[in-house]
Amino acid sequence: MNRVIDKNKKRARRKVHIRKNLVGTSERPRMSVFRSNAHIYVQVIDDSKGHTIVSASSVEKELKELKNTVEGGAKLGEIVGKRLLEKKIESVVFDRNGYLFHGVVKSIADGARKAGVKF
Repeated sequence: MNRVIDKNKKRARRKVHIRKNLVGTSERPRMSVFRSNAHIYVQVIDDSKGHTIVSASSVEKELKELKNTVEGGAKLGEIVGKRLLEKKIESVVFDRNGYLFHGVVKSIADGARKAGVKF
């Protein structure tokens, strides 16, 4: 139990240090990733207005088959990328939210890049 609490505290500290430098604007919003043991969530946020522009998660009805795996992350990244391009947003700032940039988090970024989003 103590190890899980320590891991969460370390991630929270990393998150604070990352968020000091990352700000999403309406021209270049922030793409934030959250992953739990079972699901993956991605939001694209305009911090100047405080609005979520686009979101996708493995909880949505049509995306239920996506698992918290590298393959599922890549598909989710592509879906978010397509939704962003529909809203005419071509570049974002990637917020890994305190997670290490490998595995599922990296596959989300690669999927969004594959869809045509720049960051």
